[in-house]
Amino acid sequence: MKKNICISIIIIFSFLLSACSLDQDVANLYKKEKPLESEIIIPETFSDNKQETIKVVLTQDGKKVEGADFVHFEIWKQDGSLKYNMEQAEEVGNGTYSLSKKFDSDGLYYIKVHASNNDSIIMPQKQFIVGELSKSELEFLQKGLQKQNENHEHHH
Repeated sequence: MKKNICISIIIIFSFLLSACSLDQDVANLYKKEKPLESEIIIPETFSDNKQETIKVVLTQDGKKVEGADFVHFEIWKQDGSLKYNMEQAEEVGNGTYSLSKKFDSDGLYYIKVHASNNDSIIMPQKQFIVGELSKSELEFLQKGLQKQNENHEHHH
C-alpha cells in the first residue's frame, strides 16, 4: 500500500513538473532590443575662428535613422575653461546629423552626442584637438596613455 502511494505521488509530481517546462519559443514573446548605434565624424584638423562641422551617423537595426527622436551635441574643453551649451543637431539626411561650430581657442576638447530613437538612448563621447595642445593637456594625454599601457601589460 505504501509503495502504491509513493508511486502515485511520484507520478503526480512528474506530471506537475512536466507541465512547468519552458516553451521552446518563449524568447519570441519578449521585445527584442534594437540598440541605436553611432559614428561620430570629426574633421581631421580644425582652424582657429573658422566654422567646422561635426557629424554623427545614426543606425538602428542595420538601417540609417531618419527623424530620430532627438540628437543633441554637447562640447567642452578638457581643462574646464570652456563649455558650450547643449545644441540640437541638424538632420542632413541619410541618418546623418550635424552641428557647425566655431572654436576660438586651441586645446583638447570632448564631444558627447545625446541621441534617442524608438526607446533606445545613447550618449557616445569622443575626444578631439583644436590647434595646438598646451603643456598640461599633453601631460594629461600622456598620463592616459601610460594608464592604458599599464592595464594592457597585466593581461599577459
